[in-house]
Amino acid sequence: MKNMLLPFVIGIIAFGVTFSFTRYSKTITTESKTDAPAGMVWIPGGEFLMGTESDLGWTDEKPAHRVSVNGFWMDETEVTNAQFRQFVDATGYVTTAERPPDVEEIMSQLPPGTPPPSDESLVPGSLVFVSTSGPVPLDDVSQWWKWTPGANWKHPEGPESTIEGKEDHPVVHVSWDDAVAYANWAGKRLPTEAEWEFAARGGLVNQPYVWGDIVPSNTDIFANLWQGEFPFQNTLQDGYERTSPVKQFAPNDFQLYDMAGNVWEWCSDRYDARLYQSRISDHVTVNPSGPSKSFDPRQP
Repeated sequence: MKNMLLPFVIGIIAFGVTFSFTRYSKTITTESKTDAPAGMVWIPGGEFLMGTESDLGWTDEKPAHRVSVNGFWMDETEVTNAQFRQFVDATGYVTTAERPPDVEEIMSQLPPGTPPPSDESLVPGSLVFVSTSGPVPLDDVSQWWKWTPGANWKHPEGPESTIEGKEDHPVVHVSWDDAVAYANWAGKRLPTEAEWEFAARGGLVNQPYVWGDIVPSNTDIFANLWQGEFPFQNTLQDGYERTSPVKQFAPNDFQLYDMAGNVWEWCSDRYDARLYQSRISDHVTVNPSGPSKSFDPRQP
């Protein structure tokens, strides 16, 4: 599955957060779209250029191609800790990060002959961002993402941390399976990648950011982003070292908050690095739901 980053805002997510949650979509008939579900806004749908031709874009985000999506409702913010706690309290759900890793599942994904992990390492946990002491090569994410036993949505920075007082922050350390479970409970669904990007653009055309064309800086602050020298110096010009509460920055033109920055967001699609290349044609791709199979050349 793909952790969706809007192609034209690559690199300005908030690196001080760990694993992400999302917002949800809901299909609805045209006749009833005037009855707004609580906390959701109507996204009218339409045709747009998905992807990018920008030099800032990654290979799997090219080329830009015409896509059309139908209208849908979308959560105006990420799902918060308070909202996720309601789900857990109502269902008793246990997230992926709270369960011991399944050694059989791990071994099934490794080359034959790989020695199994030790019993001591098969404990619940997740990856936590840890600042480095100085500059490091940026092609090695293990320099700043650290496996931390006991890290989960209730303990986002490790077992001694808490979400008390952060009820309006987006929930983190949530897997795709967890996100789908929450969606089913809430009567909603994950948006497709195309729906998410259409919503993130907010109706803007050929603009580099979800707020327009102003380059973010220490004085022009539009989202919760890393400021300073990554991954060792965060100047905190936006006021936040890690996540920020929802609705702290202005929404886009669809009145959606944090469509750049703060946390990564899950979509429903499988990931295929070659997908956009396969859509090169003179035709508009209508309501794409992603590839039927996943493919990542980094993990073939």
